Amino acid sequence: MAAEKGSAFLLKVSDGAIPPGFVTVAGLRTTQLSISGEAVAITSKDSGAWRELLSGAGVRSVSVSAAGVFTGSAAETRVRSNALSGVIDDYRLSFESGETMTGRFLVTRLDYVSGSNEEMGKV
Repeated sequence: MAAEKGSAFLLKVSDGAIPPGFVTVAGLRTTQLSISGEAVAITSKDSGAWRELLSGAGVRSVSVSAAGVFTGSAAETRVRSNALSGVIDDYRLSFESGETMTGRFLVTRLDYVSGSNEEMGKV
C-alpha cells in the first residue's frame, strides 16, 4: 500500500442488508492499523531440531485506532449500539487508493473527545 493521506481513510459500517451495503461512519486521521497473528507450532521429534509451523492456522487479528470526524448519522448510531451491546458487525475501511479492507469486527472501544473549537469524535 502506498503512502496515503489520513483524510482519505474512511470507516464504514454495514447497513444490515444481505449482502451488506456500507455507509460511512467517519473520515479518519491520526490512524493506526495493526495486523498480527500467531502461528501453530507442529514441531515433533521428527522435525530435525527445526521449529515447524502449520500454514494458515492460528489466530490473526486486525486492530484500528483512529481519530476523526463523525458524520452524526444512523451509521454512527449503529457503531455506538454495536459497541455497547458487544455485537460483531461487518465493517469496511476504504483508502484513498481505492483499496478496501472488509471483515466482521467487534468494536471494543469508542471514545468521544472534544475540546474548544474542535470537532468531536474518536474511534
